[in-house]
Formats: sequence, structure tokens, C-alpha cells
Amino acid sequence: MPRPVHTDHAPRPAGHYSQAIVHAGLVHVAGQLALDPDTGAVVGESAEEQADRTLRNIEAILRAAGSDLGLVLSLTVFVRSREDWPGVNAACARRFGPHRPARAIVGGAELKPGCLVEMTAVAAIRE
Repeated sequence: MPRPVHTDHAPRPAGHYSQAIVHAGLVHVAGQLALDPDTGAVVGESAEEQADRTLRNIEAILRAAGSDLGLVLSLTVFVRSREDWPGVNAACARRFGPHRPARAIVGGAELKPGCLVEMTAVAAIRE
């Protein structure tokens, strides 16, 4: 049976969805933005800063689900502009280290005002 995941260390859902769902040994993380979990405010002005905050939110959700960034299998990144990609790539390299999950990028996304980046992830659960 699918199990919803919730943590106060990541932004609360703004609609009818869960932060993540665990099923069949995988955790599926809903789209995350660069939002401060306590205030809901957008964190960072550059794509790199926002990507870092977004990955921190994903990491908090993964930990609540029994996973971590090292177990991410795939990452989908939505950016407003192609120019945002180098900053996102730098944040991913820093946060993931030598781990390189499969990744896709979608440009031209219309995101919440002030947001440059949104990410969703699928990760394995720790065995």
C-alpha cells in the first residue's frame, strides 16, 4: 500500500498532494521549490542558490522516507530559462558529490513567482 511522507523540515504541500509517496521500495518526491519550510518564502536570488535550497528540501523529505540523496535514481529539473542551467548543475554537483543520478531538464517552465527552479525525484529506500 502506498505510504505518504510528511516532514516539517520541508515546505508543506500547497494543494491536494503529499510531499512524497513511498511504494515498492521507492520514494517519489513531489515537485519541490526553493521555499523556506518555516516561512514559505522563496530562498535565493540565483538559480544556484535556489537549486541548493530545493535539494535541501528534497533531502529532508528523503530522510523522512528512509532514503537520502545518495539513493536518488532520477531527478527532473524544471527551470525558467536555459541560462539557469549552469547554476543548477553546480548545486547538483556540490550536493550529490560523486553520485550522479539520471537527470532530465525541462526549460521554459512557468513556476511560482520568484522561483527559478523546481525539482522532483525518485529514490530507493535504504535496505
